Amino acid sequence: MNDLIDTQALIWFCEDNPCLPASVKNYMERSSGLVVSMASFWEITIKTSLGKLSTVGGISEVIDKAVFKGFKILSIERDHLIVLSKLELIHRDPFDRLIIAQSIAENMPLVSSDDIFKQYPVNCVWK
Repeated sequence: MNDLIDTQALIWFCEDNPCLPASVKNYMERSSGLVVSMASFWEITIKTSLGKLSTVGGISEVIDKAVFKGFKILSIERDHLIVLSKLELIHRDPFDRLIIAQSIAENMPLVSSDDIFKQYPVNCVWK
């Protein structure tokens, strides 16, 4: 089974950040199908350029680590945008909304600590 990971979980996992709970890290390490949305890479790029986010090595390092760790990269597809267009406006972050829509459209559990995600019909994994 594939699991879609949100941007925060991606960064914490790739940087081996102690903010990522050990149980979630173990879950992610055991998973055979971690998927990262292109929206996460887009979000990291924009927030880094605005000075709102700092990552070790920048976006190229994050992408390289994700690929090295075997993450599948999920492109933004037509069906994702259709689901996005119908989402209730609970969460206002456009990147998170797109990731939520992808989780719904692809019927993938979403690895995220964001409690707002749970207000949508997604299966959130954060142990």
